[in-house]
Amino acid sequence: MINQRCVKSCQILKSKKPCGTIIARTLKRSCEMKNPFLYGKFLTSNSFCNRQKELQDIRRSIENRTNLFIYGERRLGKTSLVKIALSQLAQADYVSCYVDLWPTEDEFTFSLAVARAITLAWSPTPEKVLSAAAEFFGKFAPHMSLDEAGRPVLSFGVSRDSVTTPDLDDVLSVPVKIATKTKKQVVVVFDEFQQILEYPDDKVERAMRSHIQSHQEISYIFLGSRKHLVQKMLLEKSRPLYRSGKNLYLGTIPAAEWLPFIRKRFVASNLSIEDEQISLICAWTDGHPFYTQYLCHELWELARETQTPITEATMVQALETVLQNESYAYAALWESLAQNQRRILIGLAKEPPGVKPYSAAFLRKYDLSTPSSVDRAIDALLARDIIDRDNGTFIISDRFFKLWIGRLQL
Repeated sequence: MINQRCVKSCQILKSKKPCGTIIARTLKRSCEMKNPFLYGKFLTSNSFCNRQKELQDIRRSIENRTNLFIYGERRLGKTSLVKIALSQLAQADYVSCYVDLWPTEDEFTFSLAVARAITLAWSPTPEKVLSAAAEFFGKFAPHMSLDEAGRPVLSFGVSRDSVTTPDLDDVLSVPVKIATKTKKQVVVVFDEFQQILEYPDDKVERAMRSHIQSHQEISYIFLGSRKHLVQKMLLEKSRPLYRSGKNLYLGTIPAAEWLPFIRKRFVASNLSIEDEQISLICAWTDGHPFYTQYLCHELWELARETQTPITEATMVQALETVLQNESYAYAALWESLAQNQRRILIGLAKEPPGVKPYSAAFLRKYDLSTPSSVDRAIDALLARDIIDRDNGTFIISDRFFKLWIGRLQL
């Protein structure tokens, strides 16, 4: 939708003088431009800042049929990155399957999620979805319907009380059957795979270990966003998936890589931004892709609306807009925290990176009684994904929540 202020400006210019028509057209094109900074959705390769090395690592892992574990904080773009890699595969040579484990809670829901994802990946047309489901998962009583857009919606009639329930080994063996049948390489992606730690037992984890080790013709990619849980699964010798593949840690993006990315998108919109201003954005967001794109999105909207050079006041206004957008959720979260949890967050928000929350100085400064009380508070914050471990210390996962806490203290 064209901004009404822009439309009015165009009309005024056209009424003034002939050359105003040219200016008005330029202004109107600027107003009609789509915001080039995207966040909160799956991104295309053009929307990514760099990540070329990581994308190459993913492609090479697929080509070499190795197991790859990709992990990092939430909202870093792991899923989008892998989906871009999958989209670049030749359909004549590959079959790719994406399984979201986030909604699963046990072996039963895991099996159904995998069965549904494999069926939809293998079936080239909606007409063949049901036949494919019947071929590989006939015991699950599959049936299909279409949504409003005409896309197939696959369901299974099997329930926990059914006489025949999904067999885990049968489900996990289907990728090999597809590879044999099609003579293609199969790629299976398990997103939010740390969710299996929430299951009542480790049966799924042990079964996955057994299958992925023996499936030489399959490429498995595991994505995890709760870093401390993923590291527990991969680095503890007692865990079934210990050292069962290559690890790829996805971190934040350095400011040096954000500079050309952000500058190019402002310039393409006939807007200017200084390198120092981009550096300030990265300082506020720690170079985290989601928060950097979010803040740039708001800044671009402000700059386009005013059609004036970006100033310090514009930067602050953009940040205030973001914090105001999130203030209700942040206030509700803050109210739900215990006193010691709040004190730890205040310390993490105010102190420089690398601060040690268990140190005597930190305990004394933020009125924390004992290391054991800190330990309990940190465990609770980790469980709720409010903080994450980072090189021997902790960080507040939501960069804007960190800034909001800082403003709260002021």
